[in-house]
Amino acid sequence: MTRAEIVRLARCVVRRPRWQLAVAALLSAWLLAWVLGQLAERPPTPLGLLAWTGLPLQAATAWAQDRADVLVWLATLGGLSWAATTEQGQLPALAGWFAVLVAGEAAGYQHAVQRAMLSMVVFLVVLAAVSLTGRHAFVVDRIAVMPGDVLRAGITAAVLTAVVPLIAPGLALTRLVRPYVTKPPRPLRSVEAPLLRETG
Repeated sequence: MTRAEIVRLARCVVRRPRWQLAVAALLSAWLLAWVLGQLAERPPTPLGLLAWTGLPLQAATAWAQDRADVLVWLATLGGLSWAATTEQGQLPALAGWFAVLVAGEAAGYQHAVQRAMLSMVVFLVVLAAVSLTGRHAFVVDRIAVMPGDVLRAGITAAVLTAVVPLIAPGLALTRLVRPYVTKPPRPLRSVEAPLLRETG
């Protein structure tokens, strides 16, 4: 996959239904704050970032941490959800990140993110191993898992998942810069009109 294709996939992230883009922007802002918060001396939890709202979230945090052994499996499901992300179906990336947020509230950032990434990588490695048996198959008469398709789909899922935390700042930067950018004129499309036969 070339660099141009990766850039195209990154742009593809904002081509989704409006309601989904609004959810993605909110989730992106929350995720980015959580990721950057890990640089602090006392890293915040996902719900800890929402303390400014005044909502009583301490009970939810205690509930999640008491059930860490169960909720940490959400990170595994999140990684598998990341692997299911495609250009036409980007909702699994959002669902996977939300699952990682819940798992991170229970087990911490590092454990949740590493577990999600590991589950995604293991799934792709298993598919790649299976695809080696079908690389010489003819796909005319049966379904086959091809190595090239697995690699392309895996890179697509990874790129579309990785850029989710960057959606909110990207949208904000685009909105800020848009009035100052001059776009070139669109090329005119040639209109094919039927020729009229001259009548004498």
